[in-house]
Amino acid sequence: MTDRSAPTTATAWTGMVPVDDTALAVTDTGGPGTPVVYLNGQFATQGYWRRVLDDLGPGWRHITYDERARGRKSGRSADYSFEAAVRDVTAVLDARGVDRAIVVGWSYGAYIGAHWANRNPERTIGAVLVDGAQPYDWLDEAMEARIRTMFRRIGWIAPLIRPTGLLPRMSAAQMAESNIELGRLGGADALGPVLDAVTVPTRYVLASGTSFGSRGDEQEVIRAALADVTARNAHIEIHAKVASNHGAILKKDHRAVADAVEVVAALDEQQK
Repeated sequence: MTDRSAPTTATAWTGMVPVDDTALAVTDTGGPGTPVVYLNGQFATQGYWRRVLDDLGPGWRHITYDERARGRKSGRSADYSFEAAVRDVTAVLDARGVDRAIVVGWSYGAYIGAHWANRNPERTIGAVLVDGAQPYDWLDEAMEARIRTMFRRIGWIAPLIRPTGLLPRMSAAQMAESNIELGRLGGADALGPVLDAVTVPTRYVLASGTSFGSRGDEQEVIRAALADVTARNAHIEIHAKVASNHGAILKKDHRAVADAVEVVAALDEQQK
């Protein structure tokens, strides 16, 4: 482990990081600033974070990457599991020589960030979880069927969209299974203990309204489950609840996310 009180200056770098049977497209802005690693939505790309990066500016070391089969360059894999996604955070940071970082995750990335922070407290400066990682039992047989149907319906247009990088190079069935797996991992009995065990400063930024595939007030009910989490764990707080919905939060309320990153970094400085 490096001395966290003696930051080093890294050279800006863009390239491919090999991991398991594939490679991930990574961008590292370099510099001597506090490292921040950004974890994307389930089928999103690193480009979604550009407004947050602009808000924070060049005083930070921003590390973004596209997950397996996402974006235009990250390779396909035989393993699209959640566990693989968590391992990939470590692989990227190790490849870039980063000892400690703030983890910032949106949606699916928030779940990854929560798990990674729980398992790697010595490497986690803090976490910012953006409208994800709320423990709630929303998955049942009817929801599984709804998810499979939804992805089957978009399957026919997927080949047209994939070249843009806006959909992963995964089959409709693989995308559905990934979503269903997340539902199981997000249940109260599965995710609750993970959050209860987090020991680093963690701040949530919550959206309002719906998300892709949700109906009525489903998302608001899920978000409300965080009240029990914050009551049990003093390390976790809700930093902000913003007006934009789940899909638009990084576009319209990026400043709230950047503010939460600054708060987490300041808390770490106070502890030194």
